[in-house]
Amino acid sequence: MVKQLQLGGMTIDVTLKDIKNVHLSVYPPSGRVRISAPSRMNLNTIRSFAITKLDWIRRQQEKISAQERIAPREYLERETHFVWGRRYLMQVVEGTRTGVALKHSAMILNVTPGTSPSRRHEIVQEWYREQLKAAIPPLCEKWEPIVGVSAAGISVRRMKTLWGSCSPERGSIRINLELAKKPPECLEYILVHELVHLIERTHNARFIACMDKHMPEWRHRRDELNRLPVPHEDWEY
Repeated sequence: MVKQLQLGGMTIDVTLKDIKNVHLSVYPPSGRVRISAPSRMNLNTIRSFAITKLDWIRRQQEKISAQERIAPREYLERETHFVWGRRYLMQVVEGTRTGVALKHSAMILNVTPGTSPSRRHEIVQEWYREQLKAAIPPLCEKWEPIVGVSAAGISVRRMKTLWGSCSPERGSIRINLELAKKPPECLEYILVHELVHLIERTHNARFIACMDKHMPEWRHRRDELNRLPVPHEDWEY
């Protein structure tokens, strides 16, 4: 069930569902606010909670407003693309092969003549997926023994909502495809974040203590990731 609150000149979407705790989120690109609350909780209680968080909400909205946006890519010659935090200029080569390669500061996109922009997009996205799939296993080998968990499976997905997510019941983790464009330490932070979530579902004191213990600089990595440009699209959980 979705309701709305009007508070401090802003509209807050409220979703009531079968959960134990209240979750507050602010989403790019417009700074839209959403609260997920237990189905038994009434709107007056949720309003009181939101009032206590108004300063935090406004700070998050200011950060989002200042964050750089990435215009939609068209996969054309000399277009800018990022791989592991480094900037590359696209070079389109028409021939009999399809695929992507990096050479110096160029991202070389091999396509057959007449390849559509949507197909070019698919080729590049699949290449990004391969980069993540190659990078994740060594990180798991390093961090699973440290955290004390073992993921049953890790998949790479194009997600508009989260950098990562997990299902503690199944022990599975999902990683956002966009992380192949960010510095490697951002991927490492998200993976550790989700591994800890296999132990503790919420961002409570226990979760924070685990992150502090295993990755003391996690806040710096989180802030770095949040400062980087994001796709110019609407994110929502």
